[in-house]
Amino acid sequence: MARKRQSQGSCMYCGKEMSKGGISRHLKSCSARQDAMADAAGDKEQALYHLQVQDAERGDYWLHLEMSGNATLQQLDKYLRAIWLECCGHLSTFFIGGAWSGMEVAMNRQIDRVFDMTDVLDHIYDFGASSETKIKYVGKRKGVPLTKHPIALMARNVIPAAPCQECGQPAAWLCTQCIYEHDMSGFLCDEHGQAHPHDDYGGVMVYVNSPRVGMCGYAGPAEPPY
Repeated sequence: MARKRQSQGSCMYCGKEMSKGGISRHLKSCSARQDAMADAAGDKEQALYHLQVQDAERGDYWLHLEMSGNATLQQLDKYLRAIWLECCGHLSTFFIGGAWSGMEVAMNRQIDRVFDMTDVLDHIYDFGASSETKIKYVGKRKGVPLTKHPIALMARNVIPAAPCQECGQPAAWLCTQCIYEHDMSGFLCDEHGQAHPHDDYGGVMVYVNSPRVGMCGYAGPAEPPY
């Protein structure tokens, strides 16, 4: 059986694109990141955690984040909502020991305390049409944060390629009516998306870089909040 091709992503420091498997190694040696760390050197050093975040279903959507150890899960939850998940103000929670079946972790818990307890954390957004996210501890360093914010985006997957269901060209739009009522992929190129006749479920929506695209009316923008 052929192995599944790894998703691709890009480094936020140098812009280099590479496979999901290579990005962690790259971030350790990226010269642009090393230069940024050297420029930020100072007295206010703290523990900074490297976290790999990915959708739990397929793993094609992923982020590499650097997060201050004194920041909280609530701040991580807000970031995930902003870049990936927020559509209708649904509830969310974190678990240690497995999504749904593990121990729920309070949103005010600091990151350094959480990753003293575990190397893997699960996040669930929306207890109906749920989006499940897995957060893995990769490592930590002592240094000065490279941003004034509690989280820095270090790398991110590029949007997965999807062929238009009509012609096979790269998708730019998504029709959830095609998915739910016609058992089709729902992906449409720019030409077929703009001419598509379905207008239930809010009509066609832009295909955005988020594992929640097409769920519960989610339409992005799927951009980092800072």
